[in-house]
Amino acid sequence: MPQDVVQNHTGKPPKSKRINIPRVQSNTESEIHNFQSHSFRSDMDADSLIPPLFRARLHDLFTQIEKEFEALYTENVNLQEKIDNLNEKLERESYIGDKQSYDFTDFDNSSSKSLSKQKSVTGSGSQKIKTAHKLKAQTSKIVSSFKGPTVSCSLVREYSGHKDGIWEVAVARPGQPVIGTAAADHTACIWSIETGRCLLQYQGHLGSVNSIRFHPSRDLVLTASGDQTAHIWQAVVTWDQPKGHSSEEDIDLCEKEEYEEEVATSEGTPSLRTPVCEFTGHTGVVMAADWLPGGEQVITASWDRTASLYDVETRELLQSLSGHDQELTHTSSHPTQRLVVTSSRDTTFRLWDFREPIHSVSVFQGHTETVTSAVFTKEDKVVSGSDDRSVKVWDLRNMRSPLATIRSDSAANRLAVSSSGVVAIPHDNRQVRLFDLGGQRIARLPRTSRQGHRRMVSCVAWGDENASLSCNFFSCGFDRLILGWSINTCLKDS
Repeated sequence: MPQDVVQNHTGKPPKSKRINIPRVQSNTESEIHNFQSHSFRSDMDADSLIPPLFRARLHDLFTQIEKEFEALYTENVNLQEKIDNLNEKLERESYIGDKQSYDFTDFDNSSSKSLSKQKSVTGSGSQKIKTAHKLKAQTSKIVSSFKGPTVSCSLVREYSGHKDGIWEVAVARPGQPVIGTAAADHTACIWSIETGRCLLQYQGHLGSVNSIRFHPSRDLVLTASGDQTAHIWQAVVTWDQPKGHSSEEDIDLCEKEEYEEEVATSEGTPSLRTPVCEFTGHTGVVMAADWLPGGEQVITASWDRTASLYDVETRELLQSLSGHDQELTHTSSHPTQRLVVTSSRDTTFRLWDFREPIHSVSVFQGHTETVTSAVFTKEDKVVSGSDDRSVKVWDLRNMRSPLATIRSDSAANRLAVSSSGVVAIPHDNRQVRLFDLGGQRIARLPRTSRQGHRRMVSCVAWGDENASLSCNFFSCGFDRLILGWSINTCLKDS
């Protein structure tokens, strides 16, 4: 074998010499080019189907590209050196300015003449330094005046039990220490805030449960589903011995026993499958539903590009609201007035006013992608979130431009506003951030490998701030978890 190798090399002496020459030994550009081109040809001759002329041309082009990158790299290095030098110079001038300003304050009135003489000698250079120092001091004062309030955020409890992603979390009316969740596993659950136990599981929908809202004064729950319907069901729970039944008709005992044997929910969680009433009429997925003030009417938002207003007692469709160009994603009603907002994939949200016999509608255009949610504040404002990574605060009396715009690095999902004016924004990147209505950032909920959400945070909800509960804020996501937080904020009155 060694002899064969020698014979092959002696058969092609030029090739063997060029291959064995190290690159570092080439001193001229022509030698480097010849060596690289020959090496390229020798490597590609055996397998490549490209003609030698084209291969050589490609090699020349790649060589030119490499030279361009080298030139850019050299230019960047030189620019970085200049920036470093300028930063060092600026720091030195700032230090000199600080020192001079301290020296000036130590002078008494008798040295004022010499000081004015020194100023005239130093000229414009020292004047610039003094101006820069004064500007720096004023800027620091301005920044300190805008420092956010002290906020404490801590994770208190996890609520687990759903078998798929959770779309929405809602808090019951004051005095009821429970929360509700709507999940893609076709169920909605009622949870005890303090114990974390599931008190009731609703299984009446045939599709993903996309929304859940509690009645403002009664033990009723409104849910919207991918089965193109919205249900109202009774959420009466007894803490010692919870029972699952409908206020309209009792569930058959044998049927309930068979179901519990099949599902075997944890800790004997009671289940409910019969709604009080069902709203039909949509031809697409119902993404959200909400109660109007008083709870006598409900509003639904669907992928069929319409929203529907129903009467709860008669279950009749009162009005079908059309106008959106694409699927609806969310709806929310004002807590005290007959106002409703609907959000859509058409990058707009609409304000529907039912305070008069003939309703009116206003269109808010300010986002560039899907509006994922829009909610009312206790004042005459609306806060909207979008997939365009922005959240905007609007005045209902002037919809031409937002009062504040909050920019982020991730899409915003179903947000919530507290009674004190704190905007909580859940993001696709597993973060939850808090802002005030002026757009100033307050805090970010802690998230580590051991706590926080591990997937997209789909919805957040504020609890009763006056209640003495361990949790006053809740978040849910597609990691199948509901997290209860304790958040203490102190905002200045605007």
